Amino acid sequence: MTEQKDDIELVRGSGNVFADFDVADASLRQLRAILAAEVVKTLDKEKLTVRDAQARTGIAAADFSRIRQVKLDRFTVDRLMRILDRLDRDVRVKVSVAARPEHLAACRRGIATSR
Repeated sequence: MTEQKDDIELVRGSGNVFADFDVADASLRQLRAILAAEVVKTLDKEKLTVRDAQARTGIAAADFSRIRQVKLDRFTVDRLMRILDRLDRDVRVKVSVAARPEHLAACRRGIATSR
């Protein structure tokens, strides 16, 4: 068996995988993913099936299934926030200064930068 060595370059991401891969609406997609992950975490923590979640919230079981399957195209940020509210979760929004544009550009080009 021959040993193969590949050089792997480590690149620091921006903190938003969607932005790192230059996906349209990266910030929106990341926010929806974070909110959906919180829905799934809540269902798991409280051991709720999608049917249990429907009975508790009045939101269709199919919607909870879509969230579990990360099919988020049908969900707006406010809809995901309403779902979390109905699951008795407190949603807080924090606004902070964005990363420096040159750091983001370097991440997209695959160049590691130091902060």
